[in-house]
Amino acid sequence: MSTPLEDRIALGVRARLLEGLHAVVVLRGDETLAEACFPGEDQDWGRPLGRVDFTPDTLHDLRSVTKSVVSLLYGIALDRGLVPPPGAALLHCFPAYPDLARDPARAGWTLAHALDMTLGTEWPESLDYTDPDNAEIAMERAEDRYRFVLDRPLAEPPGTRWTYCGGASALLGRIIEDGTGQRLDAFARDALFGPLGIDAFHWHAGDDGALSAASGLRMTARGLARIGQAMAAGGRWNGAPVIPEAWLARLRASRIETGFGPGYSGQWYLTEQPAPSGPVQVMAGMGNGGQRLWVAPETGLVAVAFCGAYDRPDMWLTPTLLLQRSILAGLG
Repeated sequence: MSTPLEDRIALGVRARLLEGLHAVVVLRGDETLAEACFPGEDQDWGRPLGRVDFTPDTLHDLRSVTKSVVSLLYGIALDRGLVPPPGAALLHCFPAYPDLARDPARAGWTLAHALDMTLGTEWPESLDYTDPDNAEIAMERAEDRYRFVLDRPLAEPPGTRWTYCGGASALLGRIIEDGTGQRLDAFARDALFGPLGIDAFHWHAGDDGALSAASGLRMTARGLARIGQAMAAGGRWNGAPVIPEAWLARLRASRIETGFGPGYSGQWYLTEQPAPSGPVQVMAGMGNGGQRLWVAPETGLVAVAFCGAYDRPDMWLTPTLLLQRSILAGLG
């Protein structure tokens, strides 16, 4: 038997108000409020898959929600003393580029500038991802992706403002790998996915063999929701600590303005969403095509949406309607 929220979501899909929705999971604490899948056209990291009949076991692109997962991996590695803290000099983590470290304009970079996407470099990622001039696409095709990111022209001093930058996430991924001595997928399996009982995932690598920390992760909706559940529980799963509570607190305590609505902190968006009982503070991972992980720690609410509106200007519409008119509208 379906739940009231599942009925409301299915009605939205039939009415084409939630166009392109592939999968949704909504949890509050241990209660499943909704879990549903819908067929639709999909991609695998840009490769067309045609029409897919989604099930709870189907892997789906996270796209830039990958960045938010990488942030949690950094927090875990930081808690274990394996990576430098946010205030450490960024270029000290890349000793292969002494020429860049000698540049006074770059010497002030810290890991926090990468975490918060305030490096101050020119990074045209607002271009379509099919455009070779898109900075993330150019990075993926570069001979040395890390030099490509670190050697970009400077547009303004570090920390001046937020500029969306998949290259910053690539730097964090490399720092995690260097500090842990493991590839990102292996460290994720050992430190995050395994403890949460997540065994179904895939992490795409670029042509250079480096795993994409910006967009390469594929998971099931339920698997991604487990990460949200742990976050909503202060980083714990079945009572055992998995994600450091101090890292989650840091993510929520700082806020960089993005200029388009939500704030930003450590590869996560911070939003305030309307609900019948009053505004709800939400942490969000957001990815191309309408991929979302929403976590509202005060209410214990966790929601995942997978969609197929890749590279479309209205890709935000279905997840926004889903969250505001279906999920939050039904909260007591």
